[in-house]
Amino acid sequence: MNPIQTDVIVIGAGAAGMMCALTAAQRGRKVTLLDHYSKLAEKIRISGGGRCNFTNLNIKPDNYLSNNPHFCRSALSRYTPQHFIALLDKHSIGYHEKTLGQLFCDDGSEAIIAMLKKECDDAGVNWIRPCEVGEIRRGAKFSVMTSRGLLQADALVIATGGLSIPKIGATPFGYKVAEQFGIAMTKLKPGLVPLTFHPEQWATYADLSGATLDAVVSFGKTSFRESLLFTHRGLSGPAILQISSYWEAGQALSINLLPDLDMREVFIEHAKSKLLLSNFLAAYLPKKLADIVATQWSVENKALNQHSPKVLAALAERLNNWQVTPTGTMGYSKAEVTCGGVDTQALSSKTMECNEVQGLYFVGEVMDVTGQLGGYNFQWAWASGYAAGCVV
Repeated sequence: MNPIQTDVIVIGAGAAGMMCALTAAQRGRKVTLLDHYSKLAEKIRISGGGRCNFTNLNIKPDNYLSNNPHFCRSALSRYTPQHFIALLDKHSIGYHEKTLGQLFCDDGSEAIIAMLKKECDDAGVNWIRPCEVGEIRRGAKFSVMTSRGLLQADALVIATGGLSIPKIGATPFGYKVAEQFGIAMTKLKPGLVPLTFHPEQWATYADLSGATLDAVVSFGKTSFRESLLFTHRGLSGPAILQISSYWEAGQALSINLLPDLDMREVFIEHAKSKLLLSNFLAAYLPKKLADIVATQWSVENKALNQHSPKVLAALAERLNNWQVTPTGTMGYSKAEVTCGGVDTQALSSKTMECNEVQGLYFVGEVMDVTGQLGGYNFQWAWASGYAAGCVV
């Protein structure tokens, strides 16, 4: 069998893989892009409810979680949101800003996928998909055995993502490649994922499913103020998805259900109110939650003026600092990202190349760099893919 000779093999045709491939091909490199899945870039397709939250105007290193927190700085500084916006402008693709600097595509996710594919095609990228990838060897070159033949290249880029959303093709392939070449991994866990509680523990709140409120959710020194959603199994919504990447199993979260109010002061101000506690709280909380607080948070549902200052002070503290300990998460099937991955201590922050394995690169979600909710993970895909594409 005569191997197919190419300069660069990129495994994984998602956001990071396509960005790397098109960038390298535009430099004149002969690039072959492989993917095992029949549909192209499904994670882009489903993102943002089909609108693709492709970046964020407020990108900074602090928006990323990693055991090596400074690793992302170089790539993010060299490929910014403005660079990707310029690419959209080139293809006459409209976009709009939502809350907190999030940018969404006017024409939906399909427009982003089509744009990236056209950039790859115009640059001469050779597509091989769907294509099962088997054994990888490294001699004078990298040899990659696939269901479509043997390929050889000087550079091999792993852009296969993490474990999140297996129904659209997620696999541990990239981690196995790292293991094969002796590259360290950090602990993996689902990120940007709803949190769950034991059914008995959550029975009190199960009927609140669908209720939302603005809240501050904290774990350690990390806090997010966004919408909180009650579900039949636990908590979700942007605030919970954000904190889930930082939360450690077995530990408590702090939730301020009324972040604009000091409830101790509110109770003091209205101490003479004859309203039932549940009715009083319903002015501040969803009605069902107000009823639960008034009847099951170690207080009696009687008129506010019949409660002692001590009882109201304790209730105020709990409303502004509700301590809850989830039993787990909804897992990779509902996670938007995978936290952890290929240890970035083993990689060059400028090129994404392995320090000890010349010619081997990792880009995107497969690495231990996890962005917050709101377009940050796509920007890391663009930036890391571009960084590798400039040098492979």
